[in-house]
Amino acid sequence: MIYQNTEFTQTVVGVFLGGKTLLAGKIKDGKVEKKVEISIDNLAPEQEILLEVIHAINEVFDNEVEGIGVGVPSLVNVNKGIVYHVVNIPSWREVHLKEILEDRFKVNVFLNNDANCFAAGEKHFGKAQNYEHVIGLVIGVGFGCGIITNNQLYSGNNCGAGEFGSIPYRDHDYEYYCSEAYFKEKYGENFTDFVARANKKDKIALALFEQYGCDLGNAIKTIMFTTDPEIIVIGGKVAKAFPFYQKTMWDKIKTFPYKHSVKNIKIEVSTQSDISILGAAALYYDALNKI
Repeated sequence: MIYQNTEFTQTVVGVFLGGKTLLAGKIKDGKVEKKVEISIDNLAPEQEILLEVIHAINEVFDNEVEGIGVGVPSLVNVNKGIVYHVVNIPSWREVHLKEILEDRFKVNVFLNNDANCFAAGEKHFGKAQNYEHVIGLVIGVGFGCGIITNNQLYSGNNCGAGEFGSIPYRDHDYEYYCSEAYFKEKYGENFTDFVARANKKDKIALALFEQYGCDLGNAIKTIMFTTDPEIIVIGGKVAKAFPFYQKTMWDKIKTFPYKHSVKNIKIEVSTQSDISILGAAALYYDALNKI
């Protein structure tokens, strides 16, 4: 079954748990019909945050809902629905979230990490709908990657597939050089400040983004060697600066030895504003695709 150009008849709730923000939305006919955003105390006890998640789902849940998808920035046991060591939420060390939510809402619940949700969201709702082999690249405070192969999300045995950011590169790794944190650590200024400077044609900022494009291009070449995607969709904060680094990024990609791959690959920037919610909901559609 291929979902490209498919009407989404199932109504699903998508949930995204960030460090201090909780998002939930009801997706009907492929669109976000209702959504809520809740600020949470990320240092609160496990049960308190769990109650916030249930509350957020309650706000958008009704008898039309057939399933729930949840995205979390953590390692996930996809089959059992257990999340481990959620980023910036110290109390969530091992939470059996699938079991808890299925018991409460009586529908199927699917979990995965945030990068995998992003890839699934772009596949089912975004720029990658007409492609079978997709990379969703989330570049912000980290460097996350989700893999779609043969129209299905690939998480790996331990939900660790796509951790390209941890691959050694230069004197650190790709995440060090390609995430927004690099701008602050290396140059002492926030990423958004450099974007503002680049918009004003500041030569130092423009040169910095040119170097960034080279580093990102090398990361993409590594991804091409290992997954050979049709399309890479870039999301996250760093995607907003794409015009400033795309030329040097492509210059580096063009040194890839397989010219046919370079000719055919597409690289796009995500334009879906509700991708966190839609990506989580897309876990439900991905599961249907595997039946």
